[in-house]
Amino acid sequence: MNFDDVETTEEGLVITLRRSKTDPEGQGRRVGVPKGSKDQTCPVKAFELWRQKSGLSDGAVFRGIDRHGRLDRENRLHKDSIGLIVKRAAKAAGLNPSEYAGHSLRSGLATQAYLNGAGEFATMKQTGHKSPAMLRKYIRDASLFRDNPASKLGL
Repeated sequence: MNFDDVETTEEGLVITLRRSKTDPEGQGRRVGVPKGSKDQTCPVKAFELWRQKSGLSDGAVFRGIDRHGRLDRENRLHKDSIGLIVKRAAKAAGLNPSEYAGHSLRSGLATQAYLNGAGEFATMKQTGHKSPAMLRKYIRDASLFRDNPASKLGL
């Protein structure tokens, strides 16, 4: 993702994904990233802070930072870096890092959106899934108890 792929609007960010796993032909699609309800977790604020602190305004949005805290101003973040970052964050949170990967972010979004009442179509539009069946594979076992008919029995 490059800086010119990101548009800031009053409602949030509009990101143009030029190519993805679900779009190997590179037709592209636009994805909305709404503002968060808290400054500490708002992706729009995080993006603006990154732009400000990094001093970057063109080229790749995501760049590497070495162990000394120096920003790599020349190269985009390697595609495998996200998985390593997720594993490091899982470990720091006291979780087993072998159970997490970069793909956990996509699966987690689908699962939590479902638990919070987002519809399948809206979630598919956000994630780029082509079918409800494929999306349902991403929704983890947390869905076992959502709208479970047995909970309607009054036991």
